Amino acid sequence: MRSLNLRTLSCATLAAPRLGHFYPKMQYKKMSMTEPLDKLIAVLREELQHYGEMLALLEQQQASAIDRAADAMLVATTAIQNQALVMQGVRRDREKCQRDLARDLTIIETATFVEIIGLLPPAYRPLVQSLVDENNSLLVRVQQRARQNHLVLSRSVELMQQFLGMLLPARETQVYNGHGNRESHALPTPPLYEAVG
Repeated sequence: MRSLNLRTLSCATLAAPRLGHFYPKMQYKKMSMTEPLDKLIAVLREELQHYGEMLALLEQQQASAIDRAADAMLVATTAIQNQALVMQGVRRDREKCQRDLARDLTIIETATFVEIIGLLPPAYRPLVQSLVDENNSLLVRVQQRARQNHLVLSRSVELMQQFLGMLLPARETQVYNGHGNRESHALPTPPLYEAVG
């Protein structure tokens, strides 16, 4: 059996254990997941920020609708549409980071946060769980405010239609059908001289 000559070993061979080549598989896996995990944390924070911005815009829109400030409502509505596009992009980024991290954890790419968080290094779990919870909570508030605004705006449109109906002769009327939906039915148009007076 030949003896090991340390002079003939390369520097790379001597350094190999320190680079993680001989670490247990799970420990090495934890070391290699740091970059995708950091990216996921960053995009979760960004997503949270954009949900907050959307909530503020929806509150602005609701205040404008209640005050009947048409110009301010138009500005808020345009900003909401733009913010919705930004949020879609950030959500796509987060979903990609989530898939990348799942791949690094050697689980299916469609894994949920419940499945992912349990496999993260213990030091990261509370932070990721907190970000996920805050995002979910803020998303619920955004959805609730969006529904409220829809009702307020629908009521405003309905009141405007009634107002126009008083100014102009009615050409159609709306009635509820058997399913509770409103349907429009045409009415005969009276001559103008009969409507004035």
